[in-house]
Amino acid sequence: MSLLILIASVLLLLVLISGAKINAFLALLISSFFVGILKGMPFTELINAIQNGVGSTLGSLILIISFGVILGNLLSDSGAAQRISSVMIRLFGSKHIKWAMVITGFSVGISMFYNAGFIILIPMVFAVAKSTKQSIIYLGIAMASALSITHGFLPPHPGPTAIAVLFKANIGKTLLYGIIVAIPALLAAGIIFPEFIKKINAFPPNGLFESKTFAEAEMPSFKISILTALIPVFLMATATFSELLLPEKSDLRSLLLFIGNPTTAMLLSVLFALFSLGIFRGRKMQDIMDKSGNALSAATMIILIIGAGGAFKQVLIDSGIGTDISKVFEQSSLSPLFLGWLVATIIRIALGSATVAGLTAAGIVQPLIAASGVSPELMVLSIGAGSLMCSHVNDTGFWMFKEYFGISVSETFKTWTVMETIIGVMGLIGVLILNIWIK
Repeated sequence: MSLLILIASVLLLLVLISGAKINAFLALLISSFFVGILKGMPFTELINAIQNGVGSTLGSLILIISFGVILGNLLSDSGAAQRISSVMIRLFGSKHIKWAMVITGFSVGISMFYNAGFIILIPMVFAVAKSTKQSIIYLGIAMASALSITHGFLPPHPGPTAIAVLFKANIGKTLLYGIIVAIPALLAAGIIFPEFIKKINAFPPNGLFESKTFAEAEMPSFKISILTALIPVFLMATATFSELLLPEKSDLRSLLLFIGNPTTAMLLSVLFALFSLGIFRGRKMQDIMDKSGNALSAATMIILIIGAGGAFKQVLIDSGIGTDISKVFEQSSLSPLFLGWLVATIIRIALGSATVAGLTAAGIVQPLIAASGVSPELMVLSIGAGSLMCSHVNDTGFWMFKEYFGISVSETFKTWTVMETIIGVMGLIGVLILNIWIK
């Protein structure tokens, strides 16, 4: 019954958006009520689940998204994004600019959460696409694939780190094996796959990023442009390494963790950008704030849809659908590596959250690790690969990609969902191959 309700809710969501042309924000909320009522949730619990889903999703994202929009607007409106893109084009050439997107996304993604990395890099994707006359989706998928791989495979991201702790896996080995597994996944999802989606057109929200073409003299230097863009990356990376290297009670560690918190890092980056790309270049604060306000207005619907996606995910969790599906696999005799991937995949499809899918799958297969003698580090990676599979309408990442690029639901399935699935499948293949040599 839980599986039927899940399928029915997804079909309803697709009909409302694609058939009835209802706004995705309303469609997600209607589908959330649909799931809760069919599962027999008490109305009070259903309302609480929806409110908690919106609150927990936007509580961690809304400030990052808002600061990210302002920072992105400053980068594009000042010409800094164009400056960075022009240097990248010279280094890699227009024909190989995809490699620049993948390398940049992977470098940023190692130390930064997916959402923050996506928001920071998206104005550069738009600027590079405009300069090279290449498809925004073509370059966007290359960048997003790298961020997604680091999110699912590599510590210190929350999912793989939590699973590694649960399995008592070595964090260093997990990171090393994860990078090995990530390389073929990056090639498949970030380099080869984009060649098949070049003809899909993107229509980003009007006013989100500056579309003006700047003359050479109008742009800031490359040094100040790249410094401003990468400040949040440096701050978050410093926090990550301090957590790994400094004692838990260290005052320096506490300070670095505070400064490197995504919200704090984004705020400090915006403040720096206001001066480096604004005041010091002769712009008036009122003009900067007016344009930033316009960019935030353009991002309002994106924020609402992401929040509604969080509500849908939370109702699926609180209604017990994920628990019902996971029980089917508790007594399975499948290989632990494949079982961990499969369970994470099914729960990911059911609930949307990669982190929840990974941790739930880890709890199910944990007893099998000692008995089978399988590498706990490879178990972390197999579950991480499964947790990225088949992202669709119950995943906030799906809606973030769709709304920022201004594409349809069907086009998001053809691009984002396929890209995530390629990563998940290649991740499993990589883990199974490594398992031949690692005992």
